[in-house]
Amino acid sequence: MFVHWQSSHPAEHVVSFSQHSKFFLPGTRISGWAAIAALIAVVTLGICIHSPPAAAADSLSVRIDLSAQRMRLSISGGPTYVWAVSTARPGYRTPTGRFRPVRLERVWYSTIYDNAPMPYSIFFHGGYAIHGTYEIRNLGRAVSHGCVRLHPSNARTLFNLVRQYGKADTLITITR
Repeated sequence: MFVHWQSSHPAEHVVSFSQHSKFFLPGTRISGWAAIAALIAVVTLGICIHSPPAAAADSLSVRIDLSAQRMRLSISGGPTYVWAVSTARPGYRTPTGRFRPVRLERVWYSTIYDNAPMPYSIFFHGGYAIHGTYEIRNLGRAVSHGCVRLHPSNARTLFNLVRQYGKADTLITITR
């Protein structure tokens, strides 16, 4: 659950909740001293706090570092996930540059490599995709034919976030 904190003046504190929890419904807004009390209660319960910069639009940034075999995921410039990935092994290539997701496929099988499963596929450049893999022992090493492989649970998280934020508000950046 994310808690959005806004305060342009000390007497005008506002807290809003973006996801359902056992304490608050999405879109619940509390203002004044009750907002401060709610924020303290939420922090005490260990819920993630997110204060996006005022000018930042809701967006998803996916940065893949080929040399480190890592993906860094940022939501509106805020909370970040860092996950091990597997990208192209020698003799193959993972494209570099900036991309937007083109197509999402919850269940997909490779049409080139022995019908290999590609759960939670996010296609971003022709046949290249970010997707889950069941070869999790190889994460962190360059072993793929060019796609970006993730642990299946991380691929599911990313897939759902791309659906939530939309393809137009998701930027995939791949660097060496």
